[in-house]
Amino acid sequence: MFALNLNKIPMPIFYGKAALIDYLKSIKTPNSTIGFVPTMGALHQGHLSLMQQSLTENEITVVSIFVNPTQFNNPEDLSKYPRTLEADIEKIAGLSVDIILYAPSVEDIYEGKVLSQSFDFDGLENQMEGKFRPGHFNGVGTIVKRLFEIVTPTNAYFGEKDFQQLQIVKKMVSKNNLSVNVIGCTIYREPNGLAMSSRNERLTDEHRADAALIFEILNLAKEKFKTSSAEDVTKWVEKSFETTAPFELEYFQIADETTLTPCINKTSTEKYRAFIAVIVNNIRLIDTISLN
Repeated sequence: MFALNLNKIPMPIFYGKAALIDYLKSIKTPNSTIGFVPTMGALHQGHLSLMQQSLTENEITVVSIFVNPTQFNNPEDLSKYPRTLEADIEKIAGLSVDIILYAPSVEDIYEGKVLSQSFDFDGLENQMEGKFRPGHFNGVGTIVKRLFEIVTPTNAYFGEKDFQQLQIVKKMVSKNNLSVNVIGCTIYREPNGLAMSSRNERLTDEHRADAALIFEILNLAKEKFKTSSAEDVTKWVEKSFETTAPFELEYFQIADETTLTPCINKTSTEKYRAFIAVIVNNIRLIDTISLN
């Protein structure tokens, strides 16, 4: 295998925010729309679908690749997170050489102070992922806010697999009066139904195939929720995972789609969503499905 010659890739690539900001100023007009897709790399078809939507809906598209240290509460997870910049650049260029790539260093983003800002997300941060990953959403809010300030996008695209994160980002934008339209995009799935994720690359072929059970159980839970309470569906899901070793259920929760608070007594006027996190060989896989 030969290394990719980045000098021969015709798309604009920036490793520092100052150069990116200057470049965007030089190509923007007062009526330009900028679409932005923030990623942590290890790109898959789900990421590329977000980029394609941005290309379709905006005159300028910016993609960032940055593994953000402040949103990892587990140092091992941070160290093992796949970093595949050359392969990622090749995938982006294969989609469109008109995409502008921003691949900063930790120093370029944090300027020597690798710390999270503290945010109040009106309680959204205390549910599900927030319970199991302390400080995670402060890290998410910090990096997304900084990236928005650098790129100044019109529209920003996020996958609905991380639905809690999507709601957190929308709340952060609202509370900070940022003029960004945050757009949630449909989950992109592998042929067996497993939600596409960069973490899937760490699964063995066997575990990747067997992980189809996550989406299968979510779909069955959706059917059961039509006639059963949230509590009964939750108990059924928990029991279903008692015999699925090495897949271990970390949490399953049915929640209000807007507030993310657990569903106690369902009503016909509320929108509900099921959230799940499953661990296999220390790899966390999350997924979600609308129940309405």
